[in-house]
Amino acid sequence: MMRAVAAGLSDVGLQREHNEDSFVVLKEFDLFVVADGMGGHRAGDVASRIATETISEFFRTTATEDITWPFHFDTSLSEEENRLLTGIRVANRQIFDRSTRSREYHGMGTTVVSAMFSPTQQRMYIGHVGDSRCYRVRNGEIALLTRDHSLVNDYLLAMPDLTDEQKSELPKNVITRALGMQDSVVVDLQRDEPQSGDVYVLCSDGLSGMVSDDDIRIIVAGTSDVREACRRLIFRANERGGEDNITAVLVKIEQEDLGEANTDPSFRVLANGADGGPKSS
Repeated sequence: MMRAVAAGLSDVGLQREHNEDSFVVLKEFDLFVVADGMGGHRAGDVASRIATETISEFFRTTATEDITWPFHFDTSLSEEENRLLTGIRVANRQIFDRSTRSREYHGMGTTVVSAMFSPTQQRMYIGHVGDSRCYRVRNGEIALLTRDHSLVNDYLLAMPDLTDEQKSELPKNVITRALGMQDSVVVDLQRDEPQSGDVYVLCSDGLSGMVSDDDIRIIVAGTSDVREACRRLIFRANERGGEDNITAVLVKIEQEDLGEANTDPSFRVLANGADGGPKSS
């Protein structure tokens, strides 16, 4: 059997006054979420925090109570996939409702990238909206598992033969999908078959926009401790300019030693907080 060991860190960066990123490492459900908020007057940090807290609370509630889910159960997906998908949709509805009720938060939104490891299925489920990313580093190679919901990518889907000159004329960092924009949202959902030694990197674009995929690969592959790898990734993003908030959650898949099953004393430290709950700092 394989298990997941995770760590997360968030940093304001060098050029922003506030950190509008949020993340959660929820060990009891092997659930990991990064959200990158947007909106005026610190509304972005409200949106990202609602996302991480709502998804976490949905997992806790559905684990202990026989409640009616607020969205249709997709019978073509596993229960784990439905749970992840519904948690993100509930978060979207919460953010949208808050933004429509409050002038202060009008128009706020957030990206989200989430991963859930299923010990029983030995699978990683990944759901995302926006341009926060999930990479997988395996055997010294890196693969981007998500597709940015951005104007550039949408153009490339419709017109794959765009020249570099045409691409350069498109506005950068314009996302075309986010939580809170409408009362419903389309979530990209996929499954991955982990191998022992894999490291999944969930990050906001403050990391992926500052640090090349190859540098992410080198740092992650060359650092055995996931917490230290988070630190090095954030340090590198700041070294390159730190133009945005920077958040990284790393999830390492490893073989479980049956002698120490369910007695992982290091996890609370790795989770960057005493309770493993949502953090935005």
